[in-house]
Amino acid sequence: MQAAVAGFGLGLSLIMAIGAQNAFVLRQGIRRSHVLAVCLTCAVSDALLIAAGVAGFGSLTKTAPWIEPVMRWGGAVFLIAYGARALLSAWRGGVVLEAAGQGGEALRGVLLTCLALTWLNPHVYLDTVVLLGAVSAQYEDSLSFALGAMTASFAFFFTLGFGARRLAPFFTRPVAWRLLDAGVGLLMWVIAAALIRGM
Repeated sequence: MQAAVAGFGLGLSLIMAIGAQNAFVLRQGIRRSHVLAVCLTCAVSDALLIAAGVAGFGSLTKTAPWIEPVMRWGGAVFLIAYGARALLSAWRGGVVLEAAGQGGEALRGVLLTCLALTWLNPHVYLDTVVLLGAVSAQYEDSLSFALGAMTASFAFFFTLGFGARRLAPFFTRPVAWRLLDAGVGLLMWVIAAALIRGM
């Protein structure tokens, strides 16, 4: 259970950061355009990347045990920097999401955009494959860790996509993004501290 909760927390904190993919999901939710397909595409893509990271990293650390501490230190440094960036964004403010024009869109075009935002983003590999894979290695039950992280992805994307209508007025105000960034930044630092303590 501890591994699953840790996986859920880390997965959620990484995926909550403001980015093109999340803005796209929110935009589609506000427009009510192919929301189920978009949410499912993002969540399944994340699940595949998480599985690859956890399975591959676990096997790799058995053959080269020195990789785990290096990756854990690297993960901690990344989380500290990522958290600092989020906190800096919260301090500066000024970020606001504007939905594009309303109207119908072809499913094919929407899914191609969604896949591009997911699979062509280098940060997704660092977050899901490298970082989650590295952190999962410290848990004996890495499967539960992976399932926790996957659950976070499904919960986040479906909540974001289908809750977008209600969130839209809130996220048109810069203060909402500042609060979200501040929360993400602090959570990143807490996880980085836990990684360092475990070394």
